[in-house]
Amino acid sequence: MLKILVVGLGYVGTANAVLLSQHNEVTCFDLNISKSNNLINGISPIEDKEVSKYLSSKKLNLKSVESFPAEIDNFDFVIISTPTNYDIETNEFNTSSIEQSLESIQNSKSNPTVIIRSTIPVGYVNKVRKKFSEFEIIFVPEFLREGKALNDSLYPSRIVIGSHSEKGKEFAKLLKEASLNKDVQTIYTNSTEAESSKLFSNAYLAMRVTFFNELDSFAMSKDLNTKEIIKAVCLDPRIGDFYNNPSFGYGGYCLPKDTKQLLTNFDKIPQKIMEAIIDSNSMRKDFIGLEIAKLKPKTVGVYKLIMKDGSDNIRESSMQGIMKRVKAKGIRVIVFEPLIKDKLFFNSQVYQDLELFKKDADLILCNRSHTELDDVKDKIFTRDLFNQD
Repeated sequence: MLKILVVGLGYVGTANAVLLSQHNEVTCFDLNISKSNNLINGISPIEDKEVSKYLSSKKLNLKSVESFPAEIDNFDFVIISTPTNYDIETNEFNTSSIEQSLESIQNSKSNPTVIIRSTIPVGYVNKVRKKFSEFEIIFVPEFLREGKALNDSLYPSRIVIGSHSEKGKEFAKLLKEASLNKDVQTIYTNSTEAESSKLFSNAYLAMRVTFFNELDSFAMSKDLNTKEIIKAVCLDPRIGDFYNNPSFGYGGYCLPKDTKQLLTNFDKIPQKIMEAIIDSNSMRKDFIGLEIAKLKPKTVGVYKLIMKDGSDNIRESSMQGIMKRVKAKGIRVIVFEPLIKDKLFFNSQVYQDLELFKKDADLILCNRSHTELDDVKDKIFTRDLFNQD
């Protein structure tokens, strides 16, 4: 049994803590103390059904600390999974939370193996290895979905380790031991290749979203049946009948920031696709805003700002972009979002009463359909054609 410290309890850190505490002693630390306290008391700090299930039904070896441990020597691995939001002023991820964690480890004068699972710019690990040379730093990208982070950890599509070292192999063994997919392929790369694999994976997913959204925009403009076209296109096995459901645009925590970071990393390297993905996503919101305005509603209701069911994240949601475009046309917008406790959101009234919300809205926008709206189907505006994703 190894001793592991997990720093940062977002969906990545929480999933890692629960996953690895099945066979190891895991200590959790987050600047928001209530997150770590809740976790060890069986309450998930994130919206994730599998996490809640494991906390209530599995024997997990979880502990928490209220401040960064002064003695790091006790830990075999320190997993850093702190947030790296995209900074529009620097055009890069803000990695200060990672550096603060590395400095705390350095000040402890110990040398555990540090595993970075936060998303980072290409070349970042090589840079921090020079500054923090006392201990080994390995980047291990995560490929997790919000709301299904533990499920994706239990059934990983692949394990990518940004190191060829023995400690890298040991950590891969820990992930594989805790997963339920024993045949998962493990790939060992240099750190920069691992960083690139994370950003290019998300850029491809964003590209796929924008492709089918542009297909939908074309079909809507030509009064064609989008669903039939997508079905015919996706029966080609090289394309595949999955991840093809139109939406109001990609959003959430990962895809917007990762595509922007990858574009920055291209720098002077010739490219068109990366820039086009970001532009296409913005144009999609413009198009949807115009389509809504054509219907001439007096009051538009926004049914939830979260991107999909089972998520608790409204950051960078495409619905916010749609809201701004609709309001810019002088149309009143109201919001139903249980995650928001304030009375106003961007000067739009927030409803806690769903029935009153449905009554007051002439048109209801929902990125993904929900049975709660079955009684007002005539008011619904959505591009959710397949009830998935």
